[in-house]
Amino acid sequence: FDFLGYNIRRYKRNILVKPAKKSVKRFVEKTHEVIFGNKTAKQEDLIMQLNPVLRGWGNYFRFVSAKKTFSNLDSILVRQLKRWASRRHPKKSRRWVKQRYFKTEGSRNWVFAADFKKADKKERIRLEQLADIPILRYRKVKAEMNPFDPEWQEYMTWKLRAKRELTKGKTSRKAS
Repeated sequence: FDFLGYNIRRYKRNILVKPAKKSVKRFVEKTHEVIFGNKTAKQEDLIMQLNPVLRGWGNYFRFVSAKKTFSNLDSILVRQLKRWASRRHPKKSRRWVKQRYFKTEGSRNWVFAADFKKADKKERIRLEQLADIPILRYRKVKAEMNPFDPEWQEYMTWKLRAKRELTKGKTSRKAS
């Protein structure tokens, strides 16, 4: 069944939670509206409008089995951006459009990024990718745990360390 944008299924003993098809379709339509609603916008402005949409949707679904969905949505987004860029320059070749709008970063060839000057510095803004959002799993806190009992001190230390690592991952991603 579908609930709050999630598709919940039971396979014998396992329960699998994924983003629902309706939610994925709505997300693709939303990105399409943003991209093609800004046909004449600068690349930096388009990236600045898309990044919060990607970040919000990805953070909502990062606690379920969504890695494959994230990768599929990234490829759909690249196709939409290729169409957006090709429409802006109908007389230019595909190679020229790729070199103009898509950069290579590490092993990725299709990174939608723009170089611009800000206060006499050359900076690059890039479109975030859903596949970069880590999938997080939470472990249930034991019901009999008592934070005031010294027997549970080691367990509480472990939980706090895991929470710190989780928040540390959020801040390091914002800095990059």
